[in-house]
Amino acid sequence: MSIPSTRLPDQSDAAQESTFLEELGPGLITGAADDDPSGIATYSQAGAQFGFGMLWTMLLTYPLMTAVQLVSAEIGRVTGCGLAQNLKQALPRPVVFALVAMLFVANTINIGADLAAMGTAAQLVLGGWQQLYTVAFAIVSLLLQLFVPYSRYAHYLKWLTLVLLSYVAVLFVVPIDWKAAALGFIWPSFALNADSFTLIVAIIGTTISPYMFFWQSAQEVEEVRSHKAAKPLLRAPHQAGPQLRRIKIDTFFGMAVSNLVAIAIMVGTAATLHASGKTEIGTAADAAEALRPIAGNFAFLLFSLGIVGTGLLAIPVLAGSAAYAIGETEGWKCGLENKPWKAMGFYGIITASTLAGIAIACSSLDPIQALLWSAVINGFAAVPIMAGMMYVASRRDQMGRFTIGPLTRVFGWLAMAATAAAAITMVIANIGLEG
Repeated sequence: MSIPSTRLPDQSDAAQESTFLEELGPGLITGAADDDPSGIATYSQAGAQFGFGMLWTMLLTYPLMTAVQLVSAEIGRVTGCGLAQNLKQALPRPVVFALVAMLFVANTINIGADLAAMGTAAQLVLGGWQQLYTVAFAIVSLLLQLFVPYSRYAHYLKWLTLVLLSYVAVLFVVPIDWKAAALGFIWPSFALNADSFTLIVAIIGTTISPYMFFWQSAQEVEEVRSHKAAKPLLRAPHQAGPQLRRIKIDTFFGMAVSNLVAIAIMVGTAATLHASGKTEIGTAADAAEALRPIAGNFAFLLFSLGIVGTGLLAIPVLAGSAAYAIGETEGWKCGLENKPWKAMGFYGIITASTLAGIAIACSSLDPIQALLWSAVINGFAAVPIMAGMMYVASRRDQMGRFTIGPLTRVFGWLAMAATAAAAITMVIANIGLEG
């Protein structure tokens, strides 16, 4: 497939030659980070508990998540400012602060649960002390963010997305009833109770996550800063054609990768764990361990590799998105291209969220509850954040002539409405259960 070049004028003709993967960036990394150990646990629980009955959620979420990620990316590329800074211009400061606080809490819980899952997965494969692996993974991730420049860091993250192929590979080593799986995409099958609605909100919350909005918007800003000839589209409208085309390709492909991996996890666990009567999963690592006697050591190793690899990809995205959101809200200097001593507040948030994540990972907190409820928090927080994003992206005084198109507008509002409906339904179902 031939992709139009998005290289900027200051780059040599030799650099104009690029592969499809090299054309991808923020959208691919954001989509891949969506399949973190939290997402793996949620999708594994859906497959184990409901079999193929929750696959329809993937057809629902793909166009919705793609639309909102396009909105967030275009806000960053058009204005040259991150999402939080744009929200601050359009919404009252207390509202933005409350949304950012919810993001920080959800992200920190998510980091802790991800680290715990990574440590357990490493222990299952290598033996030894789980907490040692947990702390080691956190320190490696933190050091990379502190001392590796953005241009090299983004390159590392892009190649790390290849670890997601391990979940697709699982499908080739386990027997699958593809007819039943295909039916799951078009015919929802689940009990109408609090558990099922909570899981649906968790799926939506882990698929359409607020940290993804802030991260992709911020990475578009970083892309502008890292190329001398690049300018925000408001200042350089002649760059709009190739850059908006690149954003669409990057985002559609990145979100497709995210959903295909989620589908692979659901199908794999449905065909193995659900089929054998194993319907309750404690963590992503529990799903990997449960696969060993059912699907063999190779499937177990692939699943475990995916947990560690996706965790290494997701933790910097989680910590970084919180830092961008808080830093932009407070007017601090932000960006992974800056040295730590030149953006102390920004890197302070990254450090604080990672250290808090270590504390959560090493505590007695139930990992599956932490993972699921962080996804549920994301599901609730996403609603007002999406409303703010859609408002910003429709304002000519912020986006100029680059306000979002009608199709993106429709699917963006549908994404907000679907997330809100799922969250409200979950609350009603839980209240009814308690009553």
